[in-house]
Amino acid sequence: MRIAFYAPLKPPNHTTPSGDRRVARLLIEALERAGHAVELASCFRSYDPDAARQAALREEGVALARRLASEWRAQPRASRPELWFTYHVYYKSPDWLGPSVSAELGIPYVIAEASHAPKRAGGPWAIGHDAAVEAIRRADLLLCPTRHDVTGLRSLVPGSERILMLSPFLDAAPFRAAAAARAGHRARLAAARGLDPAVPWIVVAAMMRPGDKLASYRALGEALAHLEDLPWRLVVAGDGAARAEVESVLEAAVPGRACFLGELGPRELAAAYAACDLCAWPAVNEAYGMAMLEAQAAGLPVVSCALRGVPDVVAAGRSGLLAPPADAGALAQLVRSLLVDPELRSSMGHAAADFACGERGLGAAADLLRHALERVAAGAAAA
Repeated sequence: MRIAFYAPLKPPNHTTPSGDRRVARLLIEALERAGHAVELASCFRSYDPDAARQAALREEGVALARRLASEWRAQPRASRPELWFTYHVYYKSPDWLGPSVSAELGIPYVIAEASHAPKRAGGPWAIGHDAAVEAIRRADLLLCPTRHDVTGLRSLVPGSERILMLSPFLDAAPFRAAAAARAGHRARLAAARGLDPAVPWIVVAAMMRPGDKLASYRALGEALAHLEDLPWRLVVAGDGAARAEVESVLEAAVPGRACFLGELGPRELAAAYAACDLCAWPAVNEAYGMAMLEAQAAGLPVVSCALRGVPDVVAAGRSGLLAPPADAGALAQLVRSLLVDPELRSSMGHAAADFACGERGLGAAADLLRHALERVAAGAAAA
């Protein structure tokens, strides 16, 4: 099937790395592995942190949708898209293109990761909120990465036939390869950064920016401060506008314990995960946290908090441990339990790799997408 792919929050070819860009690329890869031909429909960003820009973005989006539909209608049917696939719709990044273009072309409309925020109705983000609601109601299929998202969509989409769970997934190959070379990665990192390979290393990989990411770093520092009686080091991969503040926060909380690697490329990041012993991240207000899934694919158990979509990327009690939200003491106790028990770390690490590389692997996602889109296409043909 020919698929027009669109990501209104951040296109997959955006120059700034982020979890959103990574997931968009993974979706394209999974769709292609499922046998579809994927075309990037547009790089138009409907996202803007300034609510006052919503009306202007709507006008721009509506005009672009008309132009795209007109251009495709002028092409032979065999060259037109057969399905429109939008990734990540919410009140700050509504889809001004997909609903109207798919209606004009008479093709199915699919959304992966849509969020409904009723509290935004009638407020400063009303334009984006209403557009997101319209797109959600219009969609022939809604693919939800978390149970939290499913619950939020129930009020807009009664019944379950148009809602399907597509749990967060990844291409596990580079992380499996890094895990197989763990000893070498650990030795090189120890030599380069003066780390003692005889003590456990806790890894965290996250952008350093104000807001929820900085809040997570603060919460991590608060939790790790409870563990100063144990030997361990913190390995931090990431960079961003708040780097100075992040470094200050962690140095104040756990003096001399943190090693900052900066922003890493995909191979270097996989090697950093594999060199470490466990991953800890509070995930304050995160949708789910792709970095924690990557750490598991590299064979690390994860300690996080049971909020929003985290339980959909960490199999609690199997691939990691989840504390109650905003409970630094409980988070610290779970990290402690892994620091003092190498056998538990090892067994959970093996289970984490099985979980991330198997049921959260790219192949499993491609299979689910293949069957789901076949069903949608068949339903459209029969209508």
